[in-house]
Amino acid sequence: MNRSGLPVLILHTGDPNPSLTERFGGYADFMKAAAGLDDTDVHVVPVFLGERPREARHYRAALITGSPANVTDRDAWGEETADWLRQAARDGLPMFGICYGHQLLAHALGGRVDYNPAGREIGTRQLELVADDPLLEGLPRAFPVQTMHEQTVVELPPGARVLARSAMDGCQLLRLAPHIVSTQFHPEFGVDFMREHLRQYAERYARENIDAGAVAGELRATPESAGLLRRFLQLYATDAALAA
Repeated sequence: MNRSGLPVLILHTGDPNPSLTERFGGYADFMKAAAGLDDTDVHVVPVFLGERPREARHYRAALITGSPANVTDRDAWGEETADWLRQAARDGLPMFGICYGHQLLAHALGGRVDYNPAGREIGTRQLELVADDPLLEGLPRAFPVQTMHEQTVVELPPGARVLARSAMDGCQLLRLAPHIVSTQFHPEFGVDFMREHLRQYAERYARENIDAGAVAGELRATPESAGLLRRFLQLYATDAALAA
């Protein structure tokens, strides 16, 4: 099926707290900006508010945002979205999930998500590539990424392949299918958002023996990571790619 000219679907699965959202925008805004899309190019569906996307044939790709929710909560909207993702994968829709979206894709396709045995990962961390992939062509074998999660993919779905890991998480970047990839890290997050998040949640993190101030002091830009969404769309959701 030729999907040229169709919009990119953003499955919006939640937002930061109201203060952060007011200052920086919601997670769908982050995703749209990182992917280089404008309002005429996207269909944003806030599934966490009960809205539902159309069938996969109405989109040229789907991007799944992060969320404050946990996949293990088995929220009704999350399970319904997982059902949609499962069918969209069968229909060949190119998809890219981030954090909660990464975990929800893995869950939908037969993997397992749980709390990371290594604990919460927060801040700028080093990503190590462990496999070659068209999405990663020309990138260094290691580069910094922004992380903010406590759950992770603990069992891969059938046929999935790990492309990159960090010291605390062995499933940071997955190739789930020829047309589906996902990241546990956040290519859409910038340093300013990360710093303000750490400031607002410093007391919570202190209860987990995480020094938010020290983590904030080690934040740095992540340009290699930031380009991944645009690379993905160029590879799988341009007119030329869809017509191939």
